[in-house]
Amino acid sequence: MSGLLALLDDVASIAKVAAASVDDVIGQATKAGAKAAGAVIDDAAVTPKYVHGFDASRELPIVWRIAKGSLFNKLVVLLPAALLLSAFAPWAIAPLLMLGGAYLCFEGAEKVIHAFAPHHPGEAAPDGDPAHLEEEKVAGAIKTDFILSAEIMTIALAALPQGSIVMQAAALAAAGVGITALVYGGVAMIVKADDVGVFLSLKGRFAPTRALGRGIVHGMPKFLSALTVVGTAAMIWVGGAIVIHGLDQMGWGWLYHQIHNIAHAVSALVPGAQGVLDWAVTAGLDGLFGLLLGAALIPVATRVIAPVWGLVSRLLPKRAGGRL
Repeated sequence: MSGLLALLDDVASIAKVAAASVDDVIGQATKAGAKAAGAVIDDAAVTPKYVHGFDASRELPIVWRIAKGSLFNKLVVLLPAALLLSAFAPWAIAPLLMLGGAYLCFEGAEKVIHAFAPHHPGEAAPDGDPAHLEEEKVAGAIKTDFILSAEIMTIALAALPQGSIVMQAAALAAAGVGITALVYGGVAMIVKADDVGVFLSLKGRFAPTRALGRGIVHGMPKFLSALTVVGTAAMIWVGGAIVIHGLDQMGWGWLYHQIHNIAHAVSALVPGAQGVLDWAVTAGLDGLFGLLLGAALIPVATRVIAPVWGLVSRLLPKRAGGRL
């Protein structure tokens, strides 16, 4: 009996250790995922456009296919790459983060410029086989997701404390799965919200229910527009903050400290709201820097990188059908 009790005590101890490890993994994954909030918001803001124009019956299957591609990007491709980077080239994390942050600034600034530029009549939807168009849309969405997922996983990796590679892998995997579920679960709710609104407005038994349905239908376009604005602002703010923090880590901390000093001075003016003001001023200045950096990168991307990439693409061998 004493041996059985000792065995049960050992099992209980192992269970406690395992539970503590799970808690550590979840806690680290949550903190790491929070650091990537800007890229996560932009991912959620970008994805709904890929189901636009398709039959309502295809919306959720398309979102599910993109979500599976996103999981493949994060867990099969990016997770091993991030662990190898952490183990053999940790010095490269900060420059890669800065490169990703600069890309976020570029994307955000480009969206801002397009929002204020004169609008041209939209092009007609391309004719063709719906299945083929869906394949192209899904492939494009997964490519875009790869870029955002790379940024998310790199930010998450940088936010993790030093520890065993198993713990880092588990935390990164948990963060990747959790972020994917959050983003694409939210996207699925967004793209089907208008259908729910139509159903409530037509089939609701009570007047308030029908009014709620009409409100959802009329409010979704404004909500999507607001989500786009929030996603763009988050891209610029987070991208600018990543670059500024990276410069500080690499020994060029003048700008980082100037922003910190300005935010501290402004927040000291209102003793009751120091924390909020400090964050708001820091985020605003980070965002202003990100917008200026992104605007400066636009001509570099369009006049240098794009032509060079086009030349490289033409020189690469082609597969059957004319596509790479």
